[in-house]
Amino acid sequence: MSDLGALLRKAREQRGYSLDDIQELTKIRKRYLEAIEEGNYKVLPGSFYVRAFVKNYSETVGLDAEEVLHLYQKEIPSAVPEQVVEPIQRPRRAQRQSSDRLSRWGFRMLMWSFLLLIAILVYVYAIAKPGGDNVDSADQTKMTDQTKAPEGTDNSPAQTDNNTNKPVEGSKDTNTVPVTPDPDPVPTVPQTTLTLEKTTGRTDYYQVSPGGTHKIEFKVTGGDCWVGINQTSSKGKILLSKTLKDTETASLDVEGPVYLNMAHANKAEVTIDGVLIEDGNKTGSHKMQLTPAAGTETPNAPVTQTE
Repeated sequence: MSDLGALLRKAREQRGYSLDDIQELTKIRKRYLEAIEEGNYKVLPGSFYVRAFVKNYSETVGLDAEEVLHLYQKEIPSAVPEQVVEPIQRPRRAQRQSSDRLSRWGFRMLMWSFLLLIAILVYVYAIAKPGGDNVDSADQTKMTDQTKAPEGTDNSPAQTDNNTNKPVEGSKDTNTVPVTPDPDPVPTVPQTTLTLEKTTGRTDYYQVSPGGTHKIEFKVTGGDCWVGINQTSSKGKILLSKTLKDTETASLDVEGPVYLNMAHANKAEVTIDGVLIEDGNKTGSHKMQLTPAAGTETPNAPVTQTE
C-alpha cells in the first residue's frame, strides 16, 4: 500500500465509510478505489483520471484535495490527456436558483416588516398618545360644569393641588382628572451581523456579533453529503460529524468560535439562526471559521450578513 493510499484509507475509516459508501458518493467504481488505496494506478483507465479520482476521493473523506495532490505529486502519475475511456460521473447539481431568490426576498420582507413595526410603536407611544399634562382646557371646563352642584348646596367640587392632584385641606368633595403614566419605552433588539473577513483557499473566515449562543443548521439537497463542526478550530473537539442523506437536516446550538466543514458544499445549505450563509454553490469541500467579535456578549437577535 502506498503512502497516499494509506492516508485515504485512514480518513475513510475515521468517518466510518466503506468502499461501497465511497463508490456511492463519488460514482467511482470500487475496483478503482481499491487500486488507489493499494497504489496500483495501472488498473485505472489512464493517468489523466488518476488526479481526478484522487481529488474526488479526498474531498469525500473530508481532506483538502489540493493539499493532498501537492504532497503526493511525485507518487501520482502526471496528468497527460488520453483518450476518454470512462468519464467521471458526478451527481446532477440541484437547481435551486428560484428557491434562493425567494429566500432572499422573504428575508428582505421580514426586515422591512420589523422596521415598520418599530416605527408604528414609536408613533403610537411617543407622538400620537398625549401625556397627562396636555389635557385640553376646554375638556376640563366641561367636566367641571357637569360636576358643579346647584346653588345653595354644599356639594361644590373640591379644590385640588395643581401639582399633586390631591384635594386641598378642608374641601368636602374631590373631582380630579386621572393622569395616564407614559408607557415603558420599547426595547431595541440589537441585530446580529455576520461579516466575511477573508478567504484562504477553501476556507471562509467570518466574524459574528453579538456573541452568545447561535443555531447552526445544515440542509442537504441533491445527494449525500458529510458535514462536521469542530469547537474553536479545525483541530478542536468534534461537536458534529455526520453523513446526511438527500433532504436530511442537522442542527446544533454553539457558543464561541466554531469550524464548519462540508465534503460537497454544492449539496448543502448552511444557516445561522435561520439565515442562509451564501457560499456561491462551490463544488468540492468548503470550510468556514466563525469567530465572535471581541467584547460582544449580547443574546441572539435577527441576523444579517455583510461582506
